[in-house]
Amino acid sequence: MPRLDEKRRAILRGALTVFAREGYARASIDQIAREAGVSTRTIYNHVADKAALFQTVIQESAARVAQTQIEAMDATLGEPGDLREALAAFARGHAVPTDPEHFALVRQVQAEVGHIPAEALEAWQDTGPRRVQSVLAGHLARFMAEGRLREADAHRAARHLVLLAAGEVTSRSFHGALPLPEQEVAAIAEDGVDVFLRAYAPPR
Repeated sequence: MPRLDEKRRAILRGALTVFAREGYARASIDQIAREAGVSTRTIYNHVADKAALFQTVIQESAARVAQTQIEAMDATLGEPGDLREALAAFARGHAVPTDPEHFALVRQVQAEVGHIPAEALEAWQDTGPRRVQSVLAGHLARFMAEGRLREADAHRAARHLVLLAAGEVTSRSFHGALPLPEQEVAAIAEDGVDVFLRAYAPPR
């Protein structure tokens, strides 16, 4: 069993590297086998085809990144003193990718979305972005219940917060491929949080 787990890890690492570099359509099982240091037969002993391998890779990669983002979110939003500063700290961290290879894969997905199996796209969204958004919505719902934000749809508020405070950094940096200066990231995050707080201020 340990040997099988080792082979599986090598396949997934190799597949992530190849898919992130080549994209889904251009990547081949032969390339992945070479990157992983295994035979193509070994890969097919673990997965049915390239589509199944891609879905496994993007789910596992998204799950790992989502867990990192959620832990950082919980640390900043769990028991905030100053709400503005807590939201700004969350936004500054959320806008800067923590896993370059994963976000290289995300860029490839966005470029090839029409060629990628729908099941893989849904699995990625459920395991990664939607899970993170759900946790963020939970924090915002708590702030609403405490009267620190006005009552609203917490999931929509979560989308608004991310778009306002981190969306510009994400789009301009192409998910971290062209990093922005740290001071600029901080300014964008704080300005976005200020707009969010004006929109979601509790009634007086």
